[in-house]
Amino acid sequence: MRRVKWIISITVIAVSAFAFTQTERYFEIAKSLDIFATLFKEVNAYYVDDVDPQKLIRKSIDSMLESLDPYTDYIPEDELENFRATTTGQYAGIGALIGVIGNKTIITHPYKGFPANKAGVKVGDEIIAIDGKNVQRKPTAEVSSLLKGPARTEVELKLRRMGKPNDVVIKIKREKITISNLAYAGLVGTNIAYIKLDDFTPGAAKEVSDALSKLKEQGATKLILDLRDNPGGLMHEAINIVNLFIPRDKEVVSTKGKVQEWNKTYNTLNSPIDIEIPIAVLTGEGSASASEIVSGALQDYDRAILVGRKTFGKGLVQTTRQLSYNSQLKVTTAKYYIPSGRCIQALDYAHRNEDGSVNKFPDSLKSEFETKGGRKVYDGNGIDPDITIEDEYMGAVTIALIQDGLIFEFASRYCGEHPVMPDLKLFKLSDTDYNKFLEWIKSQKFSYVTALETSTNQLIEAAKQERYYNEVEAQLSDLRKKIDTNKASDLTRFKKEISQIIEQQIAFHYSLAEGQAAVSLVNDPTVSQAVRLLNDNAQYKSLLSPR
Repeated sequence: MRRVKWIISITVIAVSAFAFTQTERYFEIAKSLDIFATLFKEVNAYYVDDVDPQKLIRKSIDSMLESLDPYTDYIPEDELENFRATTTGQYAGIGALIGVIGNKTIITHPYKGFPANKAGVKVGDEIIAIDGKNVQRKPTAEVSSLLKGPARTEVELKLRRMGKPNDVVIKIKREKITISNLAYAGLVGTNIAYIKLDDFTPGAAKEVSDALSKLKEQGATKLILDLRDNPGGLMHEAINIVNLFIPRDKEVVSTKGKVQEWNKTYNTLNSPIDIEIPIAVLTGEGSASASEIVSGALQDYDRAILVGRKTFGKGLVQTTRQLSYNSQLKVTTAKYYIPSGRCIQALDYAHRNEDGSVNKFPDSLKSEFETKGGRKVYDGNGIDPDITIEDEYMGAVTIALIQDGLIFEFASRYCGEHPVMPDLKLFKLSDTDYNKFLEWIKSQKFSYVTALETSTNQLIEAAKQERYYNEVEAQLSDLRKKIDTNKASDLTRFKKEISQIIEQQIAFHYSLAEGQAAVSLVNDPTVSQAVRLLNDNAQYKSLLSPR
């Protein structure tokens, strides 16, 4: 009896302490909200200039959520439509992406099979007017809003096209647009299916399944699933994609967070379509969230080899919560764990530095896990590939040409001057065309700054501030001259790299993703390595065996 009384006493003390802690916590919340409300009223009433209450509140909300993690967001009512379009891949409009290139609003991607593409809108077309309203130099958000509208309504576009002396006027009937998750699906060689998955919106798993079935009918016996630069999306689509290749009732991912009732383990529910086909999954720094669930789960079951680079490391789960006035909160509610037990979250947002920066989890806190077959894998910093392909860093000149839109614009000019599409599988930019590109670049007054140039300028400033400049002036001056000399030859030195990107962009202008794939896949070192591994059955099996 004494023991029972002792246990009861301890339990009562523990419950009382918890209740006190919760009461104290709620008091702190109420106190903080009261302080904020009175502070806001005082600022609104007495600040020297007029303030916009809505902007001020939005700034405070955004700053508060930003201190948590980059994925927790406030979504006001007027942004809900864009949020739904992002998460579902659906909206009503003409089915085209737009962007600003050279201060012009340009069609950058008319989706294949949708109204803009069917009406003859081309990559590189400049939008001059929409329904008679001039939109030149208007914000892209405003132009996008004019292009969207209820399905079955008509919109008139006035376009300026390279190679055409007069503007082109096209009438397009808007439709409900559902953007495909697949950027491209085709054969590499005679028997390897290549599927580039760009997103995880509704239907992603079915699209992968349908594409693979068609490619198997064409002779595919192996698969490359490209998840590079795929930022993720819906978790259940990731689960369904894994389910295509592993049996029913197998764990794919589990979630664990503060609200215990929300913790859940997600298993495969359906019969797979192929549990034998050899698979290579391509990953990179841009592969995040749902991409990491797919690549990590397939790795944990020794069902695929991963080729490329370490993934991003986003192991956080977001849930959407309804707020007042039809607004919403997208809030991080849990971390996810893949079958081996790994959580691949790379950044520790719970322990920020004094300056607000975030560190990765230290190696000392990483744990070792095992795949189903006994291979060693680790948590805390994304998914490590089985075969790492070192990144070939682009030259600063190439990056600048891309960022300034000059390669895109030159491709538009090239296609305007060559309206007949060449055989893209054999297409190469000739030396004559590259020289034309160089002449055109000169006319654009192209300039850029290299990282080495920036560092040298900083070194010179530091030397001047610390009064060492006179002693090192000759060496620093010599260094700057060498940098300038090298920069002058960059367009020639990086000719091969620049030419390949121009070829890809020209191919995209002609034939969208299919054209770009025809040109780019043969020059892609990660794809080439995946092909070699899939064609070497002994090495493929060796990589999936414990070391």
